[in-house]
Amino acid sequence: MSSVTSTSSSSLGSFLNSTALTAIGGSSTSSGNSSLAISGLASGMNWQNVVLQLAAAERIAETPWNTQQTALAAKNTAFTSVQDYLATLQADVKALQDPVFYQSAAAQTSDATIATASTQPGAALGSFTFKVSQMATAAQINGAGNAGKVLAPGGNLNAVTVGTAGFGTPVTAGTFTINGTQIDIATSDTLQQVFANILSTTTAAGNPVTASYDSGADTISLSSSNDIVLGSATDTSNFLQVAQMFNNNEALDTGTGIHSITSSLALGHIQQTTSLANTNLQTQIFDDGTGHGAFTVNGVTINYNATSDNIQNVLDRITNSAAGVTASYDALNNRFLLTDKNTGDMGIVMQDVVGKGNFLAATGLASGTLQHGKNLLYTINDGPQLVSQSNTIAPVSSGITGLSVNILKPDTATVSISGDTSKISTAIQQFITDYNAAQTAIGAEQIVTTGSDGKVSPGTLTGDQIASNIASQLRSTAFSSLPGLSGAIKMLSDLGIQTNGQDNTLKLTDTAALTSALSNNLSGVKSFFSDATNGWATQMNTFLDNTIGDNGTLVNHQATLTAQSNNITTQIANLEKKITSDSAHWTAEFQAMELAQSQINQQLSYLSQQISSTKAA
Repeated sequence: MSSVTSTSSSSLGSFLNSTALTAIGGSSTSSGNSSLAISGLASGMNWQNVVLQLAAAERIAETPWNTQQTALAAKNTAFTSVQDYLATLQADVKALQDPVFYQSAAAQTSDATIATASTQPGAALGSFTFKVSQMATAAQINGAGNAGKVLAPGGNLNAVTVGTAGFGTPVTAGTFTINGTQIDIATSDTLQQVFANILSTTTAAGNPVTASYDSGADTISLSSSNDIVLGSATDTSNFLQVAQMFNNNEALDTGTGIHSITSSLALGHIQQTTSLANTNLQTQIFDDGTGHGAFTVNGVTINYNATSDNIQNVLDRITNSAAGVTASYDALNNRFLLTDKNTGDMGIVMQDVVGKGNFLAATGLASGTLQHGKNLLYTINDGPQLVSQSNTIAPVSSGITGLSVNILKPDTATVSISGDTSKISTAIQQFITDYNAAQTAIGAEQIVTTGSDGKVSPGTLTGDQIASNIASQLRSTAFSSLPGLSGAIKMLSDLGIQTNGQDNTLKLTDTAALTSALSNNLSGVKSFFSDATNGWATQMNTFLDNTIGDNGTLVNHQATLTAQSNNITTQIANLEKKITSDSAHWTAEFQAMELAQSQINQQLSYLSQQISSTKAA
């Protein structure tokens, strides 16, 4: 009987010790006490809910903190928006503060097809006639022609396979048409086979056409005693186009009556996408034997590998380098070109690096001809000849301060420069627009609204003294009089600008007053805005610096708001640590109670069994 009781107690303990402990407040008890996590298993009391409720009661203190933190974040966001508006306003103010800005000038040309012009503040006023006798051009190296091999250097057409011949464009298989007769062509055909097919097919059709090849000119010719008509809409091979043979090239020998069509260009071309060693150049490109080839252009070293690089790779490498030239292949004339990226009378210097290959020699660039660049030649008001390396005449060339003239063709054009008060007027009105935007943004954040239910809701910045001070000080700074100035213009109202009367915004109420001041008293307008000590823009810029500068009141206020929010975050974190600790303590207390109750239950069960056993005996 006692053994049965012992087994029962052991089973209960084993069951309790094998049960996982439910997490309290995000933590769990140690594995040694996990059996006690089943709330009320021994006591019948759901003490886990009690622990959760106690933790929730402690956490109530976080509610006002969270509310306050949300309000602080909203304020910071609102002030960031205000700061952006003020930064835009300050950019306007700085433009008006610059004395040079009041020397704004506008340029007009007598013929925009000959020249266009632009000015900088401070440009010399007047009228200037530009007579251009020569445009600026870029220097260019024209490589030797016929850089690519001819199709059949020895004239052996049986050795030339159409699909691998050095045409500028690969020949496609299919059919092409001569005099209405379709002729088959395969990429595996030799050029001799193609010629034989042309003759046999056209002969069978009753109008024989003979094809021949001139290895000296590297051209193909077709001849017949009758007219020759090439091509059809049903052609599937591009042979005629690749061979540069077209109907408008037909010629008639009046002495023999023979009609002929000959390739309009030499046919052998270099292959730009195969390796440098297999480009179909008359001279094969090689490097130093280890893949390290090199040459220089204008002192810049260009490296290449004759095995892994192709022509286009190297041309792009030259163009993208600091050599200042554009490299290209002229397929029409079968030659390579180097063109200076800048215009002007200058040359291009290049050479193969000794022992590092022959790229420039093999491509014909080394033996090419230099076409010198030209300078722009011009006169101003029939004065002495002047020179510009580019087709844009800058002040350093013309001597005319603040004027840039872009020449489009050699001819004569007059450029007139006058003061540009419209630019100043636009800048003043832009200030008004951005000033009003800033004031409106501040006011919008302070509006108190009343809902349909009668509930009053303050704005994000309602009652914020910093916001109120910025709005009022911005208004007073903008519209205050400047007694330190000696001119007739001492405040914005002298320029026709008035306060709205209902809010902090401004309005240009008298455009005539502003126009008159700019036209008749530009120096007074300049002094009012840009005087280094008492100028309106100087005062306004100082206020804005003190507000949104590195140590400005708004910047510091936002830093304070951020610090307050961070402090609340710390308080919440500390409270959460306390709640976690308290929850663990409460859990331990209830677990101790559960353990004690479990032990009592075991003892009662044992006594009950002993009593029952005694009665049965």
